Amino acid sequence: MQLNFYLSFLGKTEEAITFYQSVLGGKIMAMLKVAGSPAEEHWPVESRDDILHACLDLGEVMIMASDSPKSMYSKPQGSHICINVTDEAEAKRLYKALSRDGEIFMAMEPTFFAKQYAMFADRFGTQWMIHCMDEQMAQNCPA
Repeated sequence: MQLNFYLSFLGKTEEAITFYQSVLGGKIMAMLKVAGSPAEEHWPVESRDDILHACLDLGEVMIMASDSPKSMYSKPQGSHICINVTDEAEAKRLYKALSRDGEIFMAMEPTFFAKQYAMFADRFGTQWMIHCMDEQMAQNCPA
């Protein structure tokens, strides 16, 4: 079994997936627009440039996404994408890049359960956790 993330945006999928690739790496495998697809006739005319399906392959995980029609969109809440790393410099790099222009819920700091930890929503509304584990925790709870 493989679990992946599927995110919904309000006209920002192409920008978000391109941004996530610039920060996380990987390869964009799909960026299918509504216009020219079999679904085009079922979408509002003003949404024809929206992304019907996008896929960023990060290796063992994929981030998939699409633009939702305004009437079907709801702001993400109640879930986060958690990035587990063991390198503090990498944790700080990810935090700085992904949280820029977003909303910080908990700034990057040491905690009793992590060398560094942060919670935030990025500028697209996607909620993230950055969890920098020590070596013992990484062995007991592999990412």
